Amino acid sequence: MSARASRASGSLPPRLPGTGLLGFAAYLLAAVVVIWSLADSELSVTRLANGVPEIGRLVGEMFPPAFDRMPSIGRTMLETFQMAVAGTFLGVLLSLPLAVLSARNLSPHPALYYLARGLITFCRTVPDLIWAIIFVITVGLGPFAGVLALMVDTIGFCARFFAEAMEEADDGPPEALRSLGAGRLDMIASAVVPATLPSMIATSLFAFEKSTRSSVVLGLVGAGGIGIELMSAVDMYDYRNVSTIILCIFAMVVAVERLSASLRRRIL
Repeated sequence: MSARASRASGSLPPRLPGTGLLGFAAYLLAAVVVIWSLADSELSVTRLANGVPEIGRLVGEMFPPAFDRMPSIGRTMLETFQMAVAGTFLGVLLSLPLAVLSARNLSPHPALYYLARGLITFCRTVPDLIWAIIFVITVGLGPFAGVLALMVDTIGFCARFFAEAMEEADDGPPEALRSLGAGRLDMIASAVVPATLPSMIATSLFAFEKSTRSSVVLGLVGAGGIGIELMSAVDMYDYRNVSTIILCIFAMVVAVERLSASLRRRIL
């Protein structure tokens, strides 16, 4: 009942339902955790106020942007974009079989289900920057390490949502094919994948946006891309080129997000 209708009928407006003792304890615990986290975060209004002039000085040194290193910045921006495309593509490709194994209604055995779920969770739990450090150590500096890091990060993201989409798909068409004698792979390829394809494409586009943003920072640990240019500019206190790089990153991320959003509107 709306507030206007309640006033018209003379009854009291609806109120939030009571939470009970357990709910009150949960709210109290959440408040304690928030206060405890804020207290240990060394928040300081004085330090923030003292830092504002430094922010102004830094911004002043960043403008106007310098364009003398644009050829080098352009090459590394292109490399960053290629890393995002390659890492997302490989990650989406490997996510498909993992999603089938980790979908409760499609997995051939419970052991495989839990194994696949654990692997996906592990890929998602470790941050992409840590994956980049691991692959830089194992395969060396360069974009290959960045592509591998983005691939693993994409698997952790996409495989989970692919599996959930497969579990929520209509059971009718797969059961009809099963009753006609179709095998498991035929049933997945002919009924499950077509039914979940729009959702999987949308998830893949979100993963591509995520990879584009992630690929920018992977260069900070030597995994290729524009991050190397950004780090060297910061190390040399070349703030005018830093602002140029940041503007280029901003333009690329916005372009990718707009493209992804446009494709999702057409697909969904």
